[in-house]
Amino acid sequence: MKTLAKVCIALLPFTVVAQQPTSAEKIQDALQQKEALTKNSTVKNISFKSIGPTVMSGRVVDIDVNPNDPTEFYVGYASGGVWHTNNNGTTFTPILDNSPTQNVGDIAVDWKNGTIWVGTGENNSSRSSYAGIGILKSTDKGKTWANVGLPDSHHIGRILINPKNPDEVIVGSIGHLYSSNNERGVFKTSDGGKTWTKTLFIDENTGIIDIQPVPNNFNILYAAAWERERKAWNFDGDGKNSAIYKSTDAGNTWTKISDNNGFPNGDGVGRIGLAVYDENTVYAFHDSQFRRKKDSTKKAKGPGALTKEELATISADELLNMKDKKLNSYIKMNGLQEKYRAENIKQIIRSSPGEMRPSDLVGYLKDANAALFDTPVIGAEVFKTINGGKTWKKTHEGYLDDLYYSYGYYFGEVRVDPQDENGIYVLGVPILKSKDGGKTFTSISKENVHADHQALWVNPKKQGHLIDGNDGGLNISYDDGESWIKLNQPAVGQFYTVYADNQEVYKVYGGLQDNGVWVGNHNAKIDKSWHQTGQNPYESLMGGDGMQVAVDDRNPNIVYTGYQFGNYYRIDRATGKQTYIQPKPEKDKPAYRFNWQTPIQLSKHNQDILYLGGNKLHRSLNQGSDWEEISGDLTKGEKEGNVAYGTLTTISESPFQFGLIYVGSDDGLVQVTKNGGGSWEKISNSLPQNLWVSRVIASKYKKERVYVTLNGYRFDDFTPYVYMSDDYGKTWKNISGNIPTSAVNVIKEDPEKENILYLGTDNGLYVSFNQGETWEAFSNGLPNVAMHDLVIQPKAKHLLVGTHGRSLYKANITSLQEFDNKEAIFSIKNIKKRNSWGSSWSKWLEPYTPSVNIPFYINSDKEVVLEVYSSDDILVNTITTKASKGFNEAVYDVSFSEKGRKKYLKKHKDAEIKEAKNGNYYLPKGKYKVTIGELSQTFEIL
Repeated sequence: MKTLAKVCIALLPFTVVAQQPTSAEKIQDALQQKEALTKNSTVKNISFKSIGPTVMSGRVVDIDVNPNDPTEFYVGYASGGVWHTNNNGTTFTPILDNSPTQNVGDIAVDWKNGTIWVGTGENNSSRSSYAGIGILKSTDKGKTWANVGLPDSHHIGRILINPKNPDEVIVGSIGHLYSSNNERGVFKTSDGGKTWTKTLFIDENTGIIDIQPVPNNFNILYAAAWERERKAWNFDGDGKNSAIYKSTDAGNTWTKISDNNGFPNGDGVGRIGLAVYDENTVYAFHDSQFRRKKDSTKKAKGPGALTKEELATISADELLNMKDKKLNSYIKMNGLQEKYRAENIKQIIRSSPGEMRPSDLVGYLKDANAALFDTPVIGAEVFKTINGGKTWKKTHEGYLDDLYYSYGYYFGEVRVDPQDENGIYVLGVPILKSKDGGKTFTSISKENVHADHQALWVNPKKQGHLIDGNDGGLNISYDDGESWIKLNQPAVGQFYTVYADNQEVYKVYGGLQDNGVWVGNHNAKIDKSWHQTGQNPYESLMGGDGMQVAVDDRNPNIVYTGYQFGNYYRIDRATGKQTYIQPKPEKDKPAYRFNWQTPIQLSKHNQDILYLGGNKLHRSLNQGSDWEEISGDLTKGEKEGNVAYGTLTTISESPFQFGLIYVGSDDGLVQVTKNGGGSWEKISNSLPQNLWVSRVIASKYKKERVYVTLNGYRFDDFTPYVYMSDDYGKTWKNISGNIPTSAVNVIKEDPEKENILYLGTDNGLYVSFNQGETWEAFSNGLPNVAMHDLVIQPKAKHLLVGTHGRSLYKANITSLQEFDNKEAIFSIKNIKKRNSWGSSWSKWLEPYTPSVNIPFYINSDKEVVLEVYSSDDILVNTITTKASKGFNEAVYDVSFSEKGRKKYLKKHKDAEIKEAKNGNYYLPKGKYKVTIGELSQTFEIL
């Protein structure tokens, strides 16, 4: 593995130094700061509602099952927390929501005492594997949590509890993802987490991805070390320090057992997963990054796979007519799945019709991508020892193709049936099982099971009973994978983006990690009724990794969206037609580079005009049918590596002027054009350098104003970088204020109040009422999850939040927009009178209870009395509630008090006020006034 030198850049005029990993001490201070900020926040009572979706779920990392009752288990989601079920997955309850993070690497449960351990920080090493804050422990089944150490570990591979001594716990730490550090290796506590001892350390770039005990003998442990290094432009997931270790004294000391004894050694050793049957029999699942022998490639791939030789001889037409699946398999096998998809390659051929052959692509894609046509890596392979690691032998002949492709770092899990030494399961894109000790395999992936498998529980008492965790949630099988039940009840989608159209009953759109693009009504009912109707309230628009969405304001059926690397489409939802619209370079020009999350924007000045950012900015005047470059390369250029880099990440056109456009790149550049791309000016020289520009926003209130957020996540730098300029970016003001340390993903202006800003970080959502001088933290209904994207639906006055781990949330922000720095009762939504109030169609159902929300603001914590008056000043009801300083909300069921009803009937003798079936008397149609002291507001029952 190559070790890249850390770069420190002095910045002027700012004293901030970018690209330095944030210290564990600073992160711990930030968590305490956020807790205090939340406690004192004036917006802590603004309620957020989860609006799903749930159907596609999200990435599972671990499953822990009650050994005495397999219908009870805990599930850890990569960035969605830990969830508990005691009814076999019929329902789940989140138990990590009151902790400082939702990022999970592994979980372990002491089922006798109810103690739960959570290793925070995902154990995969993908582009969105969020760091953790150490080891969390709960002794009350998840009601409360304590951080018991290892705060600088960032990513946890495995946690093991000694079944005979629950205070003795072993932890495998992978360490930082984007930087070197020392808090990685094997750690042990013998006092329940009060103190820790590092018992195995290899080096600052090598951590422990897996540890497995011998059943019924915790003294014998096997551990897998993994050397890895990720940068924004490259991932190196192998190295000579990747190896297998063994302990015979419960993890106190370790011996390497994979040197020169049949297991691979050297720089090509990748991630390793372990499964232990007994003290002598162990399976190792290895992601080999060694290259295949050239003469074996064609034979190994089989007749249906694309080979280098075939690529050199086929015509351009044959390549264009080739199924995307076949070409994508070749791309994945050769290590460029983080830079290209089949459509990108085909677009390059289309750009020079009649001139370019598939064999010419090597030079066209430059030397940095030559691996696309080299001999592929070996990939997944299974080894076995039957003598406790003295020797290892590969269990199968040939290659396990189409299991890992070239990104085995994303998988690495293997299981052995506790009742069958020869029954093993290996997890990759599909899930495979073997009943002959790994000699042969069959797939047990089925039509209702998502690809990309991350966790598997094998029932030690009942063969064939499996619980599988994948990128699309959970599945259970009782027949060894022949059929599966899907358990996607939790809202744990990993959204990259969220969008709202302008319809009266508006629709919400969003793109998710590995789960495509979905759309649904904002008020969709999120429950299980769709199992009866057969129609989920959310509809899938696109597969792959779902990306940005734009909808034509004139026609909501015209939707622009796509998947990773700029593969965008114009969809006519009325006809179902999808038109591929990615720009293609002119003949003999270099290929464009596209970010994983390629940005698009529809011009507010003309909805036929669409912008799309590659390494250059492209503009279409006819809905993406044709494109023109309106810039040169707006990045620092391509950087050698296997991840797309040197690309635009954000676009914003000013609502004041057509052609006043800002762009930001993944390598830290912010640039502006005032003449539609005729000329460009770099405006980021005085900002922290080389950081991902997560957002640039042209203000709707002042033509010269622009906001920029920078994100240092890809350097393990979690500093909140937030800036505002009132002179087109000539000078910048730091407006990060009191935001606790956490990387920033998004900033939005309020559409009605100039001074209000909203901001999302990797663990929180904030609002400022003074243009960033100070910030308040939202928390009511929101866990501490990554807030990836924000959108405001201006007519409905709804703030919509796309989280990367807990799907979508919605809040009404009317009260924030009406706030004028003084006590007030804000607008109350009118309600329509219905005969169903207080009743139900069946005596076995709960009666329907109407309600109106009464939002208000007070200057101190106190008990508040709200009085409700009829239009002729009769006091019809009184509500007493405890309120805190800031924004509050009282819920009123629009009923009479007994005293109020008598007063009302005394004056309105002819009024017909009937008792509802629930015993309440509800207000008749009319106008009503709500008061708090001298404050008042009205609403109407229609």
